[in-house]
Amino acid sequence: MFRSLGLLRTSVTITLTLAGYASSFSTFQWPNPQLAYADKQLYEGSLGILAQNCAPRENTTIPAQWLRIAYHDMSTHNVDDGTGGLDASIQYELDRPQNIGQGQFDSLNDFRAFDIFAPFFGMADVIALGAVLAVAGCGGPIIPFSAGRVDATEAGPATVPEPQQDLASHTEAFRRQGFTPTEMIGLVACGHTLGGVRQVDFPLVVTDTEDVVQTFDTTTNFDNAIVSEYLQNTTENILVVGPNVTTRSDFRIFSSDGNVTMQSFLSSDTFNETCGTLIERMINTVPNGVTLSEPISEPFDYVVSEPLFSYRNGTFSVVTTLRVLGDNPDRTVTMLWADRQGSNCPSTGCTSPSTQTDEVFLTLIGNIQSLTANRFLFNATINATTSISKFWFEVDENDGSDPIVVNNGGSGFVIEQDSIFIDNGRSETVLVIPTFEQYKQVVLAIRGDSSSSVSITTFDPASNATTPPYLPTIITTNLQLDERNPSEGGFTFFTANVTDSVNFINITGNVGGTSYTQENFDMTVAAFPFVQISQ
Repeated sequence: MFRSLGLLRTSVTITLTLAGYASSFSTFQWPNPQLAYADKQLYEGSLGILAQNCAPRENTTIPAQWLRIAYHDMSTHNVDDGTGGLDASIQYELDRPQNIGQGQFDSLNDFRAFDIFAPFFGMADVIALGAVLAVAGCGGPIIPFSAGRVDATEAGPATVPEPQQDLASHTEAFRRQGFTPTEMIGLVACGHTLGGVRQVDFPLVVTDTEDVVQTFDTTTNFDNAIVSEYLQNTTENILVVGPNVTTRSDFRIFSSDGNVTMQSFLSSDTFNETCGTLIERMINTVPNGVTLSEPISEPFDYVVSEPLFSYRNGTFSVVTTLRVLGDNPDRTVTMLWADRQGSNCPSTGCTSPSTQTDEVFLTLIGNIQSLTANRFLFNATINATTSISKFWFEVDENDGSDPIVVNNGGSGFVIEQDSIFIDNGRSETVLVIPTFEQYKQVVLAIRGDSSSSVSITTFDPASNATTPPYLPTIITTNLQLDERNPSEGGFTFFTANVTDSVNFINITGNVGGTSYTQENFDMTVAAFPFVQISQ
């Protein structure tokens, strides 16, 4: 089954010294697919496009809907027994009156549409990511993001606060979720700076049928207008001044301490700082036993991609990339490696210059932080007999400063084995004409004969369901001998077809009585040749 690799180190500042070079930078111990993927989705992912500029949708905004679903999902938490929290159980709870609203379905469809779920990054993580992007997309604070939530497989308790409940009920509901009465005031104000109440969903709250949505304040952005308008008695917040006194829940909550907390929120800095802290706590509220990664508040300085192997004519082709923050047209990056013999390369290792440099297009959060990045591509040719045991990089800004050695905290980026791997050069992306069906023909190279056996377990984030819950498709397949690729150089090739939307693969093989595994091979970085066939 799929599982994430253990977190060996979280975001830290490391000082390295190697061959006279020193550096200090933010990184993590590789391989760590969870942190690498979290960084990728936060700073390079496409989901944030929907939240940019507080994007409108049906008289409200997409970010307002994303923030609402995050809170409703978290609301099942119980601090007394450690159950519930942000765990994607909302997918099983949409038939409840407390979770009414098309925005809940729309939000889950938004998260599903980009197929970004991974074995170690499920719907719960995506809901939390959506809240971070929602707040930033509307001009609010950048909230640090942690990964590692575990998706629930059933509904949680029906414990979302409702507007007709009294103050004592709300205070107890928030206490159970882990928030004090003062924090309750803050979290409601922070949540209600976006969006409003739909008449069709809450006809007892919005009694005028001509009103499609009653917004909480007069601005669209994430700001403290919800506070200033309330204190100035100019608010049109239906949960403060609505005709139904019973559903004036915001008024009861905001005024519960004599407006002391709301007065403090007249400072935009205080409001944003408090909201950032409370919303981070909200999305990090998880069941007991779930361990989240350390928070990411800025991208890692250096991120290495999955190395891709291919074997032909006695040599390995090893393709990988290094993402480097900041622009410098004079920068050069070199890949170095050591072989498995320790005697066929110079003491400094074999080297390969980058063959291509591409600008990395960052998400709205990266743009808000005024960040830039470039990705350097390497395609190293390596003797298959002596092979490769580890690799690292040297980054030279060519400005007179010492080059920076990026070597995974001194250990290098270790290649555990070369006996079984997906062959990046022999595998293909296949387009079928005239049906336009597309799939991947995966070829595995095994350093052994045809008596070897190998299977793959594929993770496909594209759900076949038309309504929630949206669950990934996980399939285990035994590979067959590949008749198109005869044995060569001690390698035998096996193959299987997988759907084009598969994004991660686990490999299990037995070669000469020795078992090998490779977990979480990232298909999204694989560069399979593209072929077209006719039926």
